[in-house]
Amino acid sequence: MPVLDLADIVASTSGMLRLAHEDPAAEFIVATEEGLLHRLRKENRGKQFYHVAGVALCPNMKKITLEKVLWSLQDLQYPVDIPTDVADRARLCIERMVAASK
Repeated sequence: MPVLDLADIVASTSGMLRLAHEDPAAEFIVATEEGLLHRLRKENRGKQFYHVAGVALCPNMKKITLEKVLWSLQDLQYPVDIPTDVADRARLCIERMVAASK
């Protein structure tokens, strides 16, 4: 059975933060990057957060800043060519994440 089918909630980053703040539950099992787990704990004192994989780090994610994204877009730096079929599937995933976060 896919993990998504076993989950009570599948949410975006903002959706997870909102849920943790609003839900009266005291304990949560989450599958996300370690940085978000730290933030969940910091912003929700008194609640327990357990990570399904122990530690999940994405070192490259830490290198990205809003300033770097803006610079990349303004200067059209680092173009990535993606096959149309892959882009279509990726777009669908992103649209689902955005819809789930509302």
